[in-house]
Formats: sequence, C-alpha cells, structure tokens
Amino acid sequence: MRDKLTKIIQAYEELEKKLMDPAVVSDPKEYARLAKEHAGQAELVAKAREYLGALDDIDAAKEMLHEADADEKAMLQEDISANEAKLPALEEDIKFLLIPADPNDEKDTIVEIRAGVGGDEAAIFAGDLYKMYQRFCESRGWKIQVLSSSPSEAGGFKTIEFKVAGDKVYSVLKYESGVHRVQRVPKTESQGRIQTSTATVAVLPEADEIDIQIDQSDLRIDTYCASGPGGQCVNTTYSAVRITHLPTNTVVQSQDQRSQIQNREVCMQMLRARLYEMELEKQQAEQGAARLSQIGHGNRSEKIRTYNQPQDRVTDHRIGFNGTYNGVLLGDALPSVIEALAAAERAEKLAQAV
Repeated sequence: MRDKLTKIIQAYEELEKKLMDPAVVSDPKEYARLAKEHAGQAELVAKAREYLGALDDIDAAKEMLHEADADEKAMLQEDISANEAKLPALEEDIKFLLIPADPNDEKDTIVEIRAGVGGDEAAIFAGDLYKMYQRFCESRGWKIQVLSSSPSEAGGFKTIEFKVAGDKVYSVLKYESGVHRVQRVPKTESQGRIQTSTATVAVLPEADEIDIQIDQSDLRIDTYCASGPGGQCVNTTYSAVRITHLPTNTVVQSQDQRSQIQNREVCMQMLRARLYEMELEKQQAEQGAARLSQIGHGNRSEKIRTYNQPQDRVTDHRIGFNGTYNGVLLGDALPSVIEALAAAERAEKLAQAV
C-alpha cells in the first residue's frame, strides 16, 4: 500500500508542475483537461498523505521508544495507538477512492418525469416530483432549465423534461431513476378513497457532440405551432420542433423555448442524451450485466420508492430506507434518502473490490 500511495502522490505532484508549465497554460483545452484530472485526484491524494503521515509517525514513535524513559514511553505509546486507530478508516476511504469513478458522475443531467398509472392524479404527482427536485436543486445551487413540458388540465404534468447544471449533478440525481409510486387521497376524490398512482423518472447524463456523433441525414425535423394546455394556440409561428432519429425511431420535441432555433437546440440536447443512454445500456449488456445494481442506476421499469401519505411514510425499496412523506416530498429530507443510497452503493463497491 505504501509504495502504491507514494507513486500516486508523485504523479499528482508531476501534474501540479504541468499545470504551471507556460505551454500548458497557453492551451485552454489541455489546461482544462489537466485541471479536471488534478481536481479529481485531490481527495485521494489528501487521504494518501494522511495515511502515509500516520505510518511515518508510528515508525518514528517506535524508533524513539528504545531510548525513552517511562513517562516518554507512555506518551509515545499513546501517539502510536492514536495513529493506528486512524488507519482502518483511512484504508477504507482510499480503497473506495481507488475504484474507478463513473465517468458520467461529473456531467450535467437531463431529467424526464412522466405520469404513469392513475390518470389526473398521476399527472399531479408528476408535478409534485418536479417541485421536489426543484427545491432540492435550488438548495444545492444547481440551475434548472425546463426543456419541454406537457401540462395537465388537472394540474401537474403529463411529461416534463428539464436540464440540471451544477457540480457533479449526475453523481447525485442518478439514484432517482425508476418508478415512483404515491398512495394518497387525490384532490379529485370526493369520497376520501386512497388511490395508488405512479410516475416514472429518467435521469440521463448530458451528452455533448464528442460523446455522440449524429448524422444529420438520419434526422427528420418537423416544425409546428406551439400550443398550451387544452390545445389552444399560443402563437402563430412554427416555433415548436419535433426531431425523429430514424435509425432508432427516437422522438424528441420542444415547444417551451422562445424560438425555433432554441427549440431545435433543446431537442438535440435531449436526443444526444437518449442516444448516449442507449449506447451505455448496449455496452453494459455486452459486458454481461445491465447494471451493477439497482442502487445508483434505477431501471425505469422498477418500482424504487413509495410515498404513502396516510401513513406519513416514504420507503425506498432498494435499501429499505424510511422517511416521512412531508419530509421527503414536501420538505428537505430528500438528501437523507440519496445519502443512504450513496452509502449503500459505496459499501457494495468496497465489497466487490475486496
């Protein structure tokens, strides 16, 4: 372990020297690449230095024991015990940090919420989920941009797609992919009966043109008048855009932006994200496993969480985590659920690494 960590620290220090090289500083792309690599190694190097420092302190204290008097030996032994107590936790942290990170963790995301079973109540629930994520993202300083939406006359959304930009967005929101189920008395229910409704959430890492190359000849682009709830025309220009990727029959559309150019760019963002997800799933299938586990990569066909209003309980079925209905859906307890999922994924990765 000592030799491996020493080499990691040496490589990090070499990277720091490169970042000060005038030739690198004058090349924005290369500087950005190296700076990102440097930032990505910072936590591991900090833990490595702490670990090696503890080992050095132990060795030095043991060496001094030979010539120390009784009082000094007691103090040195305390130092040795304190440093030895640090090592197991540091080793666990280092092992986890040595596991290759998901290359998508740094990416921004495109989130799609789609009303499922339950009619108007499902659309209202989809709207509640959007508000939940909106509050969560705002609390972290992340920026949300609605890309496309189809509001429901009863409230909420039939579908809504939005982009989230910020620090390591995908690494956090990826746990939200899957089927969300709500059990409550709908606003539209006059007899007080509990109804079960669902909404699906898809969290896609945003793909840029480098990740996904799209041949323009594979696209069919249609334009039409944007419309609001109920179908009434909200403008008389053909600003809304629908793009069909013919080889995969993937369809994306946007009408929420101000111009046809903006709607087209939004469509291309969504299309790249969906094609990128397809490519990831293909690679994972070829490797013999679609996902490492449902923790961290919830399949949209899997029920991942139930929000039970009468019992004031939210249960994440992947890890058996329970929170309160108001705390998660209406309040600020979603971070606790995501932290528990991240901890479970961390434990699983550590177990596989042993």
